[in-house]
Amino acid sequence: MDRRAMGIELGGQPLSFADMVRIGSGNVGLSIDPAGMTRIAAARRVVDQAIASGMPVYGATTGVGAMKDVEWSPEDLDAFNLGLVRAHHFGTGSPFSMAVVRNAMAIRINTALTGQVGCSPELVTSYLQLLEADVVPVVRRTGSIGCADIGLMGQIGAVLTGVGEAVYKGRRMQAADAFAAAGIAPVRMLPRDSLASLSVNAVSFAAAAEATRNAAASIRILLATGMMASGALGGSRDPWRAVRHVGTSSEALIGSWLCHASDDWKWPVSTHVQDPLSLRMIAQVFGAVIENLLATGHKILAATGRSDDNPVVVEGRVMTSGGSLPLDVTILLESAALCMAHAARNAFNRCVLLGNGQRRDLPVNLVPKGRIATGFGPIIKLAGEIFSRVLSMSNPVSAQSLVVAAGMEDEAAFLPLVIERLDRQMRALKRLAALEALLAAQAIDIVGDEPRGVARKLYDVVRKHAEFYVVDRPLSAEVEAIEEDFGSDTFVSELISQVPILAFDDFFALGSLERVTERLSAVPVPA
Repeated sequence: MDRRAMGIELGGQPLSFADMVRIGSGNVGLSIDPAGMTRIAAARRVVDQAIASGMPVYGATTGVGAMKDVEWSPEDLDAFNLGLVRAHHFGTGSPFSMAVVRNAMAIRINTALTGQVGCSPELVTSYLQLLEADVVPVVRRTGSIGCADIGLMGQIGAVLTGVGEAVYKGRRMQAADAFAAAGIAPVRMLPRDSLASLSVNAVSFAAAAEATRNAAASIRILLATGMMASGALGGSRDPWRAVRHVGTSSEALIGSWLCHASDDWKWPVSTHVQDPLSLRMIAQVFGAVIENLLATGHKILAATGRSDDNPVVVEGRVMTSGGSLPLDVTILLESAALCMAHAARNAFNRCVLLGNGQRRDLPVNLVPKGRIATGFGPIIKLAGEIFSRVLSMSNPVSAQSLVVAAGMEDEAAFLPLVIERLDRQMRALKRLAALEALLAAQAIDIVGDEPRGVARKLYDVVRKHAEFYVVDRPLSAEVEAIEEDFGSDTFVSELISQVPILAFDDFFALGSLERVTERLSAVPVPA
């Protein structure tokens, strides 16, 4: 199937995770709903009329921030608008992924199509032109306090005018060279267009979507290794059965998955009365986590279809707005970071149980009887470090105080920082899942179990990279190799195909691009 043939029409409605996976890949054709362009033109007329009447329009005929009361003459406007967007190319550090930048441009187009921005139709078509030519601006990730991504979006806006850097056909180059190679021309920033290229959170929303989707994939893997470890420890499945009747809907969903994912395995039970909470309460922990991730995902998607500009065009007027503060998304992402800490603690506790031995007569440090080895005792410290690392990034930062622009800007959400911390947590969780699976595989082999289904897939990945432990050896590269396999879209697709959680997997469009495309072609997408 030609992926570009299944195009996406942007019309001002919220995007889906599947949309963003496909847009981010650069392998989908994009078009604009004509009705949306009609709304843009109508809003633009309102702005033009306001300017023609002599009314000051923030960021179009006046300065911004501390210079809000500086008004520019008509002769100054071209120079001001060009300089404004270039002055906001101040981001530093490592760049966002090309997928995030493509989605940020699509979100900017989409939110403009609400007809509440007042930018010119030419600005919207210039963003679409970049996407069609796959000229992807280099956007360095440090440059926003989370109250409009001015230092992030400014890097895209500057590229539109022919300065900055972009990636074209796999090569990073100066924007002017990329434009020449692609056969496109820089744009002239009309009044209002420059600020419309800056004063939105499109990069943060695109990055938040990517981080949340990655967190969802990490949680799916960690849930699977938790089930595998429970089997290796001989935990009872009764709490998973019980939660289907007495738990919340999310807990029941996870309990059902745990039961179905372990049905193929001749489940070993060594429970006496009841198990430690890290085994009994997997459904409760992961139920809360997926409930939060779903709520966070819905909030992010809603943001892709609303104008967070300042000013906005509503009720036939140009009005100032406070919509550039993305506090709703930020607070839910901070809650997600706390959820990641709970998931990490849950997995760490099972790693400790596995390393301690005792259950099912497992030896201490999982050293086989008769062998002279230190075994897996030392690596439990890695599990503890990973948990502590995840926990340290769960404290909220959005309520910190910051005053800039002569006191005109005294609220901020720090959304990019929150996203970066969630991103780092996600990577740590994948490593913790690899470690838990490594320990569980050793325990399984010691007691002679024969895992099936989901557990077998995990076990096979572990044994692909790590032999049964009988002599002390370095483990660093083995853990990293298992982590890399677990984190691949291919493995996530295979895991989902074994026992899906459709309401979660399909919402976040988990797995490979091929799987996402197949699901879209097989199942009607609800309006």
